[in-house]
Amino acid sequence: MEIDKVLNKFKNGEISKKQAKENISLLQLEELHDAARIDTMREDRIGLPEAILGEGKEPEVFTEIMKKMASKKGRSIGTRVSKKQKQHLEKNKENYRTKWYDKARIAVLQTKKQEKNNEKTIQKGKVGVICAGTADLPIAEEARITAKLLGCKTYKAYDVGVAGIHRILPVLKEFNDKNIQVVIVAAGRDGSLPPVVAGMTDKPVIGLPVSTGYGAGGKGEAALLSMLQSCSLLTVVNIDAGFTAGAMAAKITQT
Repeated sequence: MEIDKVLNKFKNGEISKKQAKENISLLQLEELHDAARIDTMREDRIGLPEAILGEGKEPEVFTEIMKKMASKKGRSIGTRVSKKQKQHLEKNKENYRTKWYDKARIAVLQTKKQEKNNEKTIQKGKVGVICAGTADLPIAEEARITAKLLGCKTYKAYDVGVAGIHRILPVLKEFNDKNIQVVIVAAGRDGSLPPVVAGMTDKPVIGLPVSTGYGAGGKGEAALLSMLQSCSLLTVVNIDAGFTAGAMAAKITQT
């Protein structure tokens, strides 16, 4: 961590207390023209890095932010990345390495050194990800890949919704045998799978409403409200908030 270098310099008498404070404050934000103020110290504060949301950003701006974050932390994570953003980042990545998770729409930009460090990193937390229907898969994958990038070993079981409720029993047994610590359950339409899972396991369950479904209560609204009214103990994130679900699951495994 760069903050450790500043503290060590202060400890060794190389800089004054005032200089140390100034240096630490400068580490917190990186201004990028008028486009962004990048929070490079977020991981130091809360244990999880800032992710760069692709939606709403021009490809040039997205690429520049990703590169700036990678230059400071060794790695940057982009979410909801469009095809145009992917193409622009790939063409302008310079000496950085890219890794793409197309189903999850997640991009990783990192240095060669960071890439090697990632290969040596032991994944400690264990997160299970379930989705009710195949249409929920992209959001479920966003959650799973997020947890994976944040240091967790992930397990998945897809298309196991309550319309064929017998499908979920072997999955929960497998998750129990693997000592899963947290379960993320993604579901659209009626959103009934997360409360069911929460009533069948002693692990923390995160309900992830997905914007599948149509007509009255469509676009994830019925799923969200159903999960919020769960009788089973259930934590719920916003509609399509795959990154939030994955990041929170990773954070739970750290405690």
